[in-house]
Amino acid sequence: MTIEDTARDFFEACETGQGWDSCRNYCHGGATFSCQSDALADVNTLEGYTEWMKGLLVPVSDGHYELAAFASDDYRGVVVAFAVFHGTHKGDGGPVPATGKAIVADYVYAMEFDSSKIRHMTKIWNDGYSLQQLGWA
Repeated sequence: MTIEDTARDFFEACETGQGWDSCRNYCHGGATFSCQSDALADVNTLEGYTEWMKGLLVPVSDGHYELAAFASDDYRGVVVAFAVFHGTHKGDGGPVPATGKAIVADYVYAMEFDSSKIRHMTKIWNDGYSLQQLGWA
């Protein structure tokens, strides 16, 4: 299995809200996470992020991604995924009662590998714009 295969399997598990139980097999224990956004300011592990995504799909139960690009840099051990997240705040949960508002948000994952597993992931995402779309900010 290549790092691109591992990254693709991790991406699918994470983005469909399967949480850490499904994602851990693709990551080193203690894998780190970073994102320059207020919404994820307190999340610094990949375990925490995968659980955050799982939680997001409760109020945004129809949340799904549209994959725009997927690329592997084997020399540097990095796989990059560019996608668009779509969904509507229809369910219970979130910071306010269901708004019925939709989100269409671009984002990028840069997954850094050590051998065959992810050791760190950076998410590039404009949380302010996304939360405004949902009526959460």
